[in-house]
Amino acid sequence: MSTVFAVSASSTHARRRAAAMDHQQNSWLTLLDKWLARSERAHQRADLRAIANDPHLLADLGLTREEALMQADTPFWK
Repeated sequence: MSTVFAVSASSTHARRRAAAMDHQQNSWLTLLDKWLARSERAHQRADLRAIANDPHLLADLGLTREEALMQADTPFWK
């Protein structure tokens, strides 16, 4: 069994934001940050859709199947 360790997009986003405060804001960094945030939401919603049929995992999250599917159907840009 292997364990995967990954740096979350949020911590990367926070580091970039802190660095940008010391320097002039770069429009490309702003666009990249927005794209990473949207990409992360898209992945989270796909994962939520994948567990929508598992009542035990939904109970851990405190969601019903309908609530999970409704959230998963939300466009990634919202």
